Amino acid sequence: MKHFRISFLVSFICLAVAGWWGYALAGWGGALSAFGIALILAAMEVSLSFDNAVVNASVLKNWDEYWQKLFLGVGIIIAVFGMRLIFPLVIVAVAADISIMDVWTLALNDPKTYSMHLTNHHAEVAAFGGMFLLLVFLNFLLDHEKETHWLGNFEKKLGSLGKMSSISVMIALGVLLGCMGLVSEGQKLVVLISGLWGILIYVGVDGISSLLEKEEEGGGNVGDMVKKGGIGGFLYLEVLDASFSFDGVIGAFAITTDVVIIMLGLAIGAMFVRSMTIYLVKKGTLDQFLYLEHGAHYAIGILAAIMLASMKFHVPEIFTGLIGVAFIGASVWSSIRHRRKQEATAAIAAA
Repeated sequence: MKHFRISFLVSFICLAVAGWWGYALAGWGGALSAFGIALILAAMEVSLSFDNAVVNASVLKNWDEYWQKLFLGVGIIIAVFGMRLIFPLVIVAVAADISIMDVWTLALNDPKTYSMHLTNHHAEVAAFGGMFLLLVFLNFLLDHEKETHWLGNFEKKLGSLGKMSSISVMIALGVLLGCMGLVSEGQKLVVLISGLWGILIYVGVDGISSLLEKEEEGGGNVGDMVKKGGIGGFLYLEVLDASFSFDGVIGAFAITTDVVIIMLGLAIGAMFVRSMTIYLVKKGTLDQFLYLEHGAHYAIGILAAIMLASMKFHVPEIFTGLIGVAFIGASVWSSIRHRRKQEATAAIAAA
C-alpha cells in the first residue's frame, strides 16, 4: 500500500475540493453530485489507462533511478496539469482564435460552449493520438527480435515482417489514408495533418533516442534508448501518456461539462496510474507475468483502432475501458498458466 499513499492523499484533497466546488455552486446537493462525478471520472481514467501503466513500467524498469524519479515526479505534473487541463484549453484557443485566459473564463462560465468547441475538434485529436498509439503497437508487434510470443507462431510470423524497413510507418500511413473516408470533405485536410504529426512525433522521438544512444554507447538498435532512460525515453513516455489522456478528456464531457470537476477527477485517475506504474516496477510484476506487457500492447492497438473509428462512430467509454482490462486480464491468465506448466515440467524433471 505504500506505493499508493500519495495517490490516496491527492484523492482526498481532490474530492474535498470537488465537494467544496459543488457546494459553492448548488449547496449540499451540488457537493454530493460533484463528489460522485469526480469518483466516476477517476474510475474511468484508471480503467482507460491501466495498459498505459503496464507499458510505462515495461520501459521504466530498465531506467536508472534518476530518470525514473524524474518521470514519476515531473511527469505527473505534466500529466495532470499539462495534458488534462492546459492541452484542452490550447485546442479550444487555437480553434476559436482566442486567448488561453479567455478560454479558461469560457470553460468556467459557459462550459457547454467550451465542450462544443473541444468536441468539434475530436477528429483531429483522435487522428494524432490514434496514429501515435498505432505505431507503439505496431513496433511492438512487428519486432523480429522479440523472443516471447503470446499468440505463438502467428505472432512470431507477424514479428518477422519487422525485417522490412519502416514497415510500421508504411502501415500507419496506409491506415491514415483509409481513415480519410471516415470524415467529411471539410475535415480531411486537418485530420490528415494531425495524423501525420502523430507519425512524425513518434518517428522524431525514436530518432532522438537512437541518436543519443549512439553518442553514449557508440551504436545499438534503433529506439533502445527509450529503454535506458534519457531525454528520448522521457519524451516518448510523455507523448504516450498524452495520447492516452486525449480520449479520457473528451470522453469526460459526456459525463459532465464542469471543467473543474473533470480536472479533479482525471487528476485522481492519473495519480493512481502513476502509482500502479511504480508498483509494477518495484515489485517486478512484469517478470512474474510473462505476457502482461503483450496484453498491454494489444490493448493499446485496440485503443488506437477505437480512437480512429471514433472520428465517425460513437464508442461508449465503458467499452473502451473494459476492452483494455479484458486484454490485461487475459494476458495475466495466460502468464499464470505458462508459469504453472513450467513449474510442473521442472517438478517432473527433478523427480
